[in-house]
Amino acid sequence: MSIYNNVLVVLDPSADEQKALDRAIELARKQGCQLTAFLSVYEFSYEMTTMLSGDERESMKQSVIKDRELWVKTLLEQPSALGLNIKLHVVWHNRPFEAVVKTVLDNDYDLVIKGTHDHDVLKSMIFTPTDWHILRKCPCPVLLVKDHAWPAKGNIIAAVNAGSEQEHHLSLNQRVIHKAQQMSQLLDAKVHLVNAYPGTPVNIAIEIPEFNPQEYNDTLRRHHKDAILSLAEKHQISKDQCHVLEGMPEDVIPKLAKKLDAEMVIIGTIGRTGLSAAIIGNTAEHVIDRLDCDVLAMKPADFICPLEKS
Repeated sequence: MSIYNNVLVVLDPSADEQKALDRAIELARKQGCQLTAFLSVYEFSYEMTTMLSGDERESMKQSVIKDRELWVKTLLEQPSALGLNIKLHVVWHNRPFEAVVKTVLDNDYDLVIKGTHDHDVLKSMIFTPTDWHILRKCPCPVLLVKDHAWPAKGNIIAAVNAGSEQEHHLSLNQRVIHKAQQMSQLLDAKVHLVNAYPGTPVNIAIEIPEFNPQEYNDTLRRHHKDAILSLAEKHQISKDQCHVLEGMPEDVIPKLAKKLDAEMVIIGTIGRTGLSAAIIGNTAEHVIDRLDCDVLAMKPADFICPLEKS
């Protein structure tokens, strides 16, 4: 049985190597699925052609689309793609992330695969990259591909918030672990759970003389450790594969991924948008740029896409 049946593969016209397509082909070989190679195209010079007739403008647009379709067809002729029926979908749209999300909504894709670029931290805070928009708004899981291979007997990390008692965190934990176990069977890998917890607040230690930071830290660690072990027992995961580490998730998770040489990190993202996204960001986004392996981002079960038709 396939984990994913209908997969949208986002191509990158600016890259020589199509990491997303290579990974999608590998996935299709392992579990069988329908792949659609997707490309959003737009020529900004089109905005300067208002003096042309409608037919001339349409002809220009179709010429660009046809040229890109020919390029995609050459990609699909690579030896690794032989024997696979990969569909081709090129659309005209000036906002690539919106083209991706609307295509997912219109065609019920159950996974989006996209290659990643390194982001400049300051620019990322001001100008949200396309893949961050997709992470926040895409209703289905998003697999962001880096350069790490998928070796057999590898490691998959499921990032959980085990210490939280909020319903949306509890539900998201279950979804992340379930998906990690599915992917571990597919890739013949071992599942590790990781839970980050904050250290002792320095201001409390300074302002309250009787405050015992060591005792506080030990209590907090025990709380998170008990919670993650309970999760592990429920999902039949060995306690040796549970990691409770002090620090922020964006620091803890990449360090563990490097230590384990993980091939994938699976993480939940609430899809924060608007002003809170611009100022606070999302944990998943902070983690992604620091990882050298693939990231599979999961949405909550009740997630509503902001672009969904009313």
